[in-house]
Amino acid sequence: MVSIVLAHSPLVGPQSWGRMPAALQDLGAAVVVLDTDDRTPPYAASYVADAARQVTAAAPVGPVVLVGHSGAGYLLPQIGTTQRAARRTVAGYVFLDAGIPHARGATRLGMMRSEDTDFAAELDALLSAGGQFPTWTDDDLRGLVPDDGIRRALVGSLRPRGRDFFEEPLPCPPDWPDAPCGFLKLSAAYDGPARVARSRGWTVVEAPVEQAGGHFAPCADPAGVAVLLLDLIDRL
Repeated sequence: MVSIVLAHSPLVGPQSWGRMPAALQDLGAAVVVLDTDDRTPPYAASYVADAARQVTAAAPVGPVVLVGHSGAGYLLPQIGTTQRAARRTVAGYVFLDAGIPHARGATRLGMMRSEDTDFAAELDALLSAGGQFPTWTDDDLRGLVPDDGIRRALVGSLRPRGRDFFEEPLPCPPDWPDAPCGFLKLSAAYDGPARVARSRGWTVVEAPVEQAGGHFAPCADPAGVAVLLLDLIDRL
């Protein structure tokens, strides 16, 4: 049996998982939900160190499968390195509608440019004007996350970031990937990373075209995403 470690995007808190951790547990899975604090630089190092401490404190049984949502995907290789250093077996990596790290390392903004040129250009312009991202409101997410309580918790967990965050270099361990990798695509916004995953020979699972919640499907359809995730893990 493996333990599933859920790593939330640094742009939000673990509230972005909604009730999916409970749905996974209902299906018999062992789950560790990270809640990292990386609000001051070096952001990535703080996130990874905090994640390592939390996994150790949770004392998961058996090997771990590291699951990263959205921007957490860029950090999965580094988290995996900490687990191996702790002599814990990493059984796999799952990118759940997530960015895929560049083998030679890059900044977050640089990797976004290779995934979605138009969005990266808009983000670059926003950051150049002194703005931060994300700044979604309750109204912005109402159509994706219909549950008022879950949506408000998600919006309340937002961690808007400036240019220094998006331009921070993210190195990738030279021996990564050291375990099977898979990609679970929830939204069209991650068509690019899904294509990269296929080109690397990874197992790719796509949610139904009309997947409730899109990128935030864990909040809108936790049971459905839990089933898709466990199916993907079984196929790694």
